[in-house]
Amino acid sequence: MDCWRTELPIQRVVIKNYRALKDADVVFHEGVNVVVGDNEAGKSTLLEAINLALRGQLNRRAVQYELHPLLINVHSVSDFIESHQQGRPTAPPEISIEVFFADTPEVAVLRGSNNSEKTDACGVSLTIGLDEAFHAEFKSYVADPEALNGVPIEYYKVTWQSFAGASLSAQAIPLKTALIDPSSISNSYAANKYVLEIVRDYLSKSQSVDLALAYRSMREEFQDDARIKAINDDLSTKQGVVSDKVLSVAMDTTTRSSWETGVLPHLDNIPLTLAGKGEQNSVKIKLAIEAAESCDLFLMEEPENHLSHTNLGRLVSHLAERCEGKQLIVSTHSSFVLNKLGIDRVMMFNGESAVTLDDLPADTKSYFQRLPGHDTLRLILASRSILVEGPSDELIVQKGFRQKHGSLPLEQGVEVISVGTSFKRFLDIARLLKLDVSIVRDNDGDPEGKKALFSDYEADDTIHIHIDGDASARTLEPQIVKANGLQKLNQMLGTVFATEAELSDHMEANKTDTALTLFGHADQLVIPGYISDAIR
Repeated sequence: MDCWRTELPIQRVVIKNYRALKDADVVFHEGVNVVVGDNEAGKSTLLEAINLALRGQLNRRAVQYELHPLLINVHSVSDFIESHQQGRPTAPPEISIEVFFADTPEVAVLRGSNNSEKTDACGVSLTIGLDEAFHAEFKSYVADPEALNGVPIEYYKVTWQSFAGASLSAQAIPLKTALIDPSSISNSYAANKYVLEIVRDYLSKSQSVDLALAYRSMREEFQDDARIKAINDDLSTKQGVVSDKVLSVAMDTTTRSSWETGVLPHLDNIPLTLAGKGEQNSVKIKLAIEAAESCDLFLMEEPENHLSHTNLGRLVSHLAERCEGKQLIVSTHSSFVLNKLGIDRVMMFNGESAVTLDDLPADTKSYFQRLPGHDTLRLILASRSILVEGPSDELIVQKGFRQKHGSLPLEQGVEVISVGTSFKRFLDIARLLKLDVSIVRDNDGDPEGKKALFSDYEADDTIHIHIDGDASARTLEPQIVKANGLQKLNQMLGTVFATEAELSDHMEANKTDTALTLFGHADQLVIPGYISDAIR
């Protein structure tokens, strides 16, 4: 991945109390970084925080004009309120975002120890905390703890400085950043404004002047049109009726009425807002990249939104080409994006830290580098996962879950994933990310031996091992026979076997077909205990 090398990469970001991120510490690769994680894990907030620390902006405006109480982590706010109400008052929570750069001559001016770790490093910090100038007002604000219901953001100030302690402006930071988030554009006006702002950034100074002059000329031509003159002549006859002054219609020529407010972006002469959502998103992303060609760092939100598999492939290939030599941090829920940009660059984010394949044991890292990322993403994004050996186990787990909860697992955010015998590979990821994972495995006639394979994971509270202790029921099929009996299974499967042994042999020889029949049958199936325990 040498094509992703860049001279000014960010190496690490430390975030405290910013929105969903109460205490996050993330280390980045030099080039491309693919951030994946569950909904509400804080992926969008992570990108937003980086952009905030490097540009001092929220929603394309200076952050001091965008302050509101919900920027501060709600748990930290609750702790603050509770501490005052319990007579153990603590200082009001403050937001802190620190960005550490690679040690290069270009950022030497940012070097210092003015960071939370007091280490000598190159970087910038942005803090939103209580302004001491409002000390008296704050003291009055917390005088009645029972009346506290939030933090007084009005008494907060923004401090933006380098690790050297110097105050910053966007121009003082040599790393140029672009945040691309087309998914946040939810209405026509906002979509137009977003694209036109990118167009404005893309145009040269002379092009911007030419466009403004052409737009002004068009407004003047409007006034000279004979039809408009006739309308205004007619309106002038109303003088003294609606006003003592002459009423007329004209295009707005004030400075606030610039070309951005009157021009619509078009594709093949059709307004952009009438194009498909996928085309809109693709245009916004590509145009933003072109407009910010001089940027060193691109922060990108879920490029897969509204795109077909084919068009997503084209867009990701475009990203790989146009962002070469830059640092790219992209959040995604798409296994296709993950595989296309590189499974070895995936960052599995849980709201506190980002685990990469480098954090896994060497053999596990090698396994996932060769494995398409679909199942990896399923594990990471699920609220809970049940790992099984094969398709027949998966079908029985699905049926048991539906019988117990009235819906299939996926409808409740639970993934059932067939992993063959590679349980430990997935458990290594689950351990690092503290994921809620259960495994369902055959005992193969050696229950204690199979349980011993997972002894390394017994201390992990989020990992649960389910292996039946009956050595005579080696696999799924004899377990089902033991739980349901010969007569019931003959009826459900439409068979006439005379003994349980014959039925079990038949089921093992036709594993998937048997499981499909049982899954689709209207009758209740008694689920073996070790599987039922995993279903919960």
